[in-house]
Amino acid sequence: MLASLNARALLLSLVLLAVFLGLWEAASPKQELAGELTEYELLMGGAAPKAAVPPPSAVFAKAWEELSDPFYDAGPNDKGIGIQIGYSLYRVLSGYFLAAAIAIPVGFLIGMSPLMYKALDPFIQVLRPISPLAWMPLALFVIQDSQASAIFVIFICSIWPMLINTAFGVSGVRKDWVNVARTHELGALKTAWIVVLPAAAPTILTGMRISIGIAWLVIVAAEMLVGGTGIGYYVWNEWNNLDLTSVVFSIVIIGVVGMLLDTAFAYCARLVQYQE
Repeated sequence: MLASLNARALLLSLVLLAVFLGLWEAASPKQELAGELTEYELLMGGAAPKAAVPPPSAVFAKAWEELSDPFYDAGPNDKGIGIQIGYSLYRVLSGYFLAAAIAIPVGFLIGMSPLMYKALDPFIQVLRPISPLAWMPLALFVIQDSQASAIFVIFICSIWPMLINTAFGVSGVRKDWVNVARTHELGALKTAWIVVLPAAAPTILTGMRISIGIAWLVIVAAEMLVGGTGIGYYVWNEWNNLDLTSVVFSIVIIGVVGMLLDTAFAYCARLVQYQE
């Protein structure tokens, strides 16, 4: 039954994708034949390009061109899409795991101690709503390094979902299980490791899954601001060149990488699910 449902869902997804691409192709403006060039245009090497949303066929052609050699490096401003994604993933994962190293232990502390919850909750509620990009000017001024500043912004945006979900998961562990651990005279650290962590793991992984999605979303905007390298810089650079085909291609790549990251964390979350 489940296999049949998955097959039908996949078929429906493919049909919807085909319909969308067909409508997009039909609605895209056709390339007009170039007329006689003016003297100025001849001196400039041709007519100025007219920006228009490209059809899917042009995006597929661009994808084939880029993915046939994704790791070429022709200088600071001309790198393959694979290199750009690599820079972005490095920044995302660096900031993300730094956030996890702080958020999960602090979340445990908040979840297990009502005193720490009441003491830290006001700070969390003040800092959490601040847009991660609002920290970028301050980070650039203090750190004075664009790469480290981008990692810091990812750290800031990743920490809150993990911290809050960890605290919620830990505080929601059944008291009966904790009492059994105390009956067996387990210490606080051993109780947290053997009892609380496995019970709270599904909620913690949910927070980590949310955080990785936010981190990937924020890095694109951050790289547009700091420039240099990364998929966000690639999008902005191609926009400045009025190459909308490359812009649309990069948007698709951003979505695919984001989906793969989410799928990986969804798989990890399924591994720690349990039946009570």
